[in-house]
Amino acid sequence: MLRKCSMGFGGVALTALSAQANSLNSTGRPSATRNPLAPRPGHFPARAKNVIFLYMDGGPSQVDTFDYKPVLEKYDGQDPRTAIGNLAPTQFDNIGKVLKNQWEFKQRGDSGTWVSELFPYIAEREVVDELAVVKSMTSKFSEHTSANYFLHTGSGFQGRPSMGAWFGYGLGTENQDLPGFVVLNGGLIPPGGLDCFGSGFLPAAYQGSIFLPKEQPIANVKPTEANPKLQTNKLDVLRKLDRDSL
Repeated sequence: MLRKCSMGFGGVALTALSAQANSLNSTGRPSATRNPLAPRPGHFPARAKNVIFLYMDGGPSQVDTFDYKPVLEKYDGQDPRTAIGNLAPTQFDNIGKVLKNQWEFKQRGDSGTWVSELFPYIAEREVVDELAVVKSMTSKFSEHTSANYFLHTGSGFQGRPSMGAWFGYGLGTENQDLPGFVVLNGGLIPPGGLDCFGSGFLPAAYQGSIFLPKEQPIANVKPTEANPKLQTNKLDVLRKLDRDSL
């Protein structure tokens, strides 16, 4: 079997090597003109080697973790519209009353970062002083879908490229065997849907490839009609084409 197929394997390998050689520029790196995901230098020196972006849909709120808001004590039990003022109407208009912090906050470490008692280990000095907690980010969106668009794309409206798409467009990817933008999804697509991972008006090569915690992690890779007999028949046809061509 191996003796019969060896020429076929060699042809496949030669084709792959030839395509790879043709896609390289004079520096030996993939050419951006032929490969949209070829690595590119940034406009400015990089300050970080790696960044892991965790979007935890349904995770604990900021007011229960690192964003201490003592004013909630003042308005505890009041209607949000009375406490905060003029709010834009949303589907969450009848959500109840303002609730004060349910956990104790203390300033921790040399930085004095506010940390909830929910995180006793993070509150330790050698841990909390390694964190950068950003509290200056705000938006005008009080509805999940628009807020998700804004977080992932920088715009509250549908159709803009997501953050991962922009990274691929601007920097490419060093790993040419994997997609440039991978989304490890826990099974729940966030409000806003797949546009949160889309490429918008950029080429489709920059959109996110979603991996799901299922038997088939990547959609549309395995044909739904596939079964052992059908797969065997397909391989037989491919072998016949190889014999006829070689």
